[in-house]
Amino acid sequence: MKLYRFSPIKNEDQLLEAIKYIHFACYELCRKSIGQYLPTAGNVGIFCHYEDEYTLLTKLREQLTEASYNFNQKYYRLIKPIVIPKKDGIPETTYDYLYIRQTDPYRSQVGDVDFVLDHSKYIELKNKIVAGSDIKGARAFSRPDLDMVELYNPDVDVLGYITTETMAERVRVK
Repeated sequence: MKLYRFSPIKNEDQLLEAIKYIHFACYELCRKSIGQYLPTAGNVGIFCHYEDEYTLLTKLREQLTEASYNFNQKYYRLIKPIVIPKKDGIPETTYDYLYIRQTDPYRSQVGDVDFVLDHSKYIELKNKIVAGSDIKGARAFSRPDLDMVELYNPDVDVLGYITTETMAERVRVK
């Protein structure tokens, strides 16, 4: 039995297939939770489940992204952005940044996408969630260094995050 949908990813073609899957699944997750498709921050994350997979994808990422001297950087700028065309009402999206998450066999998700809202709409959404409004599949993501809303569904193997444009820029150290 294969526990993870794409892992272990072994080449660039499989990586791109996983990114397409994450893209469409995250947009559907967003629509089901929020009631609409939000714009993305332009970054996509791939979650590794095996040590060899992480090593291989880190090397592949080095070929696909600009070099960085910031050892703590999470998102790397793609040399050639990944464009996913519009399909079934889901808007065309360009991903400019790639994140390869370290191995975590206890988290089965394929990856994640960050969506953005303007500051006032984000605060309104987060306040509703914190006040206990039942927004199915959305919860406050509480980490001291990140202010985000997490989109999730136990039957879907991706995660989405909603943040403000400011926050989206902050996680991409240049």
